[in-house]
Amino acid sequence: MKTKNKTEKSFDTVAVFREIKEQIAKETEKMTFLEFKNYIDKKKLETAIKHQKY
Repeated sequence: MKTKNKTEKSFDTVAVFREIKEQIAKETEKMTFLEFKNYIDKKKLETAIKHQKY
């Protein structure tokens, strides 16, 4: 029978995405559909500008 050794992770993807998801849920919990749609569009634009290469 083989045993697997668990290694310590330096980056936990699941934990990071869970944290991001919870943050978005808090920011948008009382928004209407239109407000939420505008929020998403704004975040897309911010991300595009942030990652734009010159």
